[in-house]
Amino acid sequence: MKGKSLIFWFLTILGTSSLMAQVAADCVNAVPICNNTPVNGGTQGYGVDDYNGANTSGCLEQTITGSIESNSAWYRFRTGASGQLGFNIGFDSSEDWDFALYRAADCGSLGDPVRCNFFDNSDEETFMGVGEDPTGSPTTVLYEDWINVMPGEDYYLMINNFSNNNSGFSIQFSGNIFITNPFDALDCSIINNLLGPPLAACDNENVILDATTVNALSYTWYSDTGSGFQLITGETGPTYQPMVSAMYRVEVITTTMTNIISDVQVAFNISPTTNSVTDETVCSGVMEFDLTQKDAQALGTQDPASFMVSYHSTLNDAMLGTNPLMSPYTLSTGTETIYIRNTSIDNPRCYDASEQFQLNVVETPVLNIPTEIFICEDSAGVIIGETTPDPHYAYLWDTGESTPGITVTQAGTYNLTVTNNQLGLSCSSSALITVVVSETPVITDVNIDDLQNNNTVEVITDVVGSFEYQIDSGAFQTSNIFTNVSPGIHTVTINDLNGCGSV
Repeated sequence: MKGKSLIFWFLTILGTSSLMAQVAADCVNAVPICNNTPVNGGTQGYGVDDYNGANTSGCLEQTITGSIESNSAWYRFRTGASGQLGFNIGFDSSEDWDFALYRAADCGSLGDPVRCNFFDNSDEETFMGVGEDPTGSPTTVLYEDWINVMPGEDYYLMINNFSNNNSGFSIQFSGNIFITNPFDALDCSIINNLLGPPLAACDNENVILDATTVNALSYTWYSDTGSGFQLITGETGPTYQPMVSAMYRVEVITTTMTNIISDVQVAFNISPTTNSVTDETVCSGVMEFDLTQKDAQALGTQDPASFMVSYHSTLNDAMLGTNPLMSPYTLSTGTETIYIRNTSIDNPRCYDASEQFQLNVVETPVLNIPTEIFICEDSAGVIIGETTPDPHYAYLWDTGESTPGITVTQAGTYNLTVTNNQLGLSCSSSALITVVVSETPVITDVNIDDLQNNNTVEVITDVVGSFEYQIDSGAFQTSNIFTNVSPGIHTVTINDLNGCGSV
């Protein structure tokens, strides 16, 4: 380990590409960004020492180069609205990256970073940043708290590869600021490139590069897919529609002979598609449902490492990528529509929210049946079972009868199963009812302890049962012993608590 001290989603991206994008190793040349931007092609070296020999800057420490930077890339942006802002820096799990975010007007007054992370990547994670890890990891140490911003604030972001082993990274801006201000969360007035900032687009989007210039005599367009700039034959207009990921260049010849050359990177990310997902029906006894078990159906043959599936309670939430449902998901009885969003991890603006499925929760019968019933030995029988049956339920006894209640005359145990059959699913509950024969009480003997003024009377019976006892017209009691009985003739009574008579 290095010596380190350390969704709603609307995301601005630097996505993956094999091309070398605009990368600035020094703060003074920081690449301005204000909207979706493709991935850089990696970093190598750090140019001048932007920290002027300092040993630390916030959480950052000197690296093996003797400077805080080793393989750095600088970006700058300006906020156009107020709200919560964050970002995700995506990279290969084998690589180790750090970052520091400065709120500063220029490189000469960076001060201490407002957010900073210098932890190593021993857990081989694929994102770090500010806000929330887009993979949902609850234990990551690579994320700092959201930052609250105001309009007109300038920020410099330094991203550094610690070990000189990198294949580039992506940046995805996130936070509520992009919900409240989707078109001006970041201020594009800082961009002075004719073709604008780097662009990250979905493969189903139309991108138009516009080089329209006053007093232009001619336009010449070039593209570089990794082998140097090549002339795009036949393209001589002020606009061009790129179809593949590449670096693009326009050369504008003007009447003033002030010729303009402008470069921009355009990267296209694959837009996901969502496959049809089957409905789910479960019994209400199941308290939770694992939504992630539907991921494989939704993705089909698409790589789960490239796309992330989330689930939402409304179509609007799915479209915006807000309020994803937690999994396992707590169930409630009835039918609920679950909306699916399939999102590109490289470019979360590329998504599909066209599919949904029904999550049906069939009520499992709740039985409120006495589990112990007493019948008298001379009784014609007793009805056991459900006294207020549901006409939609099916009833089955282990005796073979299929009525909510049955008449029994013998002691024993009886099992009742109640089933709710709906939507092709059977949800059942069972109750085991014990029937006990209660014998009529018999007084076998009466023991009297004659102490003249404080006599004790004990009533004896050899019948086993639940009884209460009474002397004369007094209150019944559970004890068969009476104390302080006055001299004279008395009547004792035993009453069966199960209604099987008295004596």
